[in-house]
Amino acid sequence: MAGVYFHIPFCVRKCAYCDFVSYAQPERAEGYAALLEREIALASKRLPVPAAVETVFFGGGTPSLLSGGALSGVLDALRARYPVAPDAEITVECNPGAVDAARLAAYRAAGVNRLSVGLQSADGALLAAIGRIHTYEQFERTMALARDAGFDNINVDVMHGLPGQSAAAYLDTLARVCARPDVRHVSAYALILEEGTPLFERVRAGRAALPDEDAVADMQDAGMAYLAAHGFTRYEISNFARAGFSCRHNLNYWNNGEYLGFGAAAHGAQRVDGVWTRRENHPALETYAGAVCAGRLPARQVRAIGRDEEMFETVMLALRTVAGLPLRAFSARFGVSLYEAYPQAVAR
Repeated sequence: MAGVYFHIPFCVRKCAYCDFVSYAQPERAEGYAALLEREIALASKRLPVPAAVETVFFGGGTPSLLSGGALSGVLDALRARYPVAPDAEITVECNPGAVDAARLAAYRAAGVNRLSVGLQSADGALLAAIGRIHTYEQFERTMALARDAGFDNINVDVMHGLPGQSAAAYLDTLARVCARPDVRHVSAYALILEEGTPLFERVRAGRAALPDEDAVADMQDAGMAYLAAHGFTRYEISNFARAGFSCRHNLNYWNNGEYLGFGAAAHGAQRVDGVWTRRENHPALETYAGAVCAGRLPARQVRAIGRDEEMFETVMLALRTVAGLPLRAFSARFGVSLYEAYPQAVAR
């Protein structure tokens, strides 16, 4: 299988903890979609995929800033150039309050069948502390709109280890999320304090305090137990799903599968002329746009991965999952068994 990732690097306001490539320039989203269409056309001539595209993921940033027409145009361009499976999983990340009924209906009509909604916390004070611009009430409204538009496969992102967060507050968020039958998947992340972000500077200056490591570990353990007790099975370090609703796109990453990356700062990985190759697009919007408009693929870096490194990547990515490494798939991919590749490690 193959996957496709679209990076939409725009948001209304950047969150205090975010170090992703994103720009608080929502007005640029529509024009950017046209660049994605041009990049798809360029890539299709040089970067074919060996199998049908079975997953598509719009991440960001805030992809739900794209109008229905813009997103539909991107998907139409993809389908015109690549073989997209009829039952492909197509996900769009949405922020509460950044989408309306008409936009969700247009997404659904375009073939989007999965949403990922960034709640993070049901506590308004905690949302403010990390620079989120939505309220819990806006989350509830977004979920109602998604239901009315026909979405029944929804992921919700939640976070623990936030400034001033208690275990009780985290479990309250999980309780509200798990009570919703339309939530099929939960991504539960621990806050990672990234240098250079506003939150990092506040913590360093003593203006914000994070829970200590033991408290964060206790939150994580309590959260995993709560999710398990309410029908969500853990299948990867931070991901939990009801039966049949694991994220196929992310599983492809963890299986070290092939995927194309489109957009500024997007990454991709695929076999090119028999060599496992990773690509990274330019993160600067002007550089990315200039390359695409000049008819060039906007790669900042293209790196050939040797066989030994590819084997190591495959093992380490699989170890993120509860299922672990599929031994037969490993042997089929590399022509050797895991024991033959790593005899000393397996013997230990």
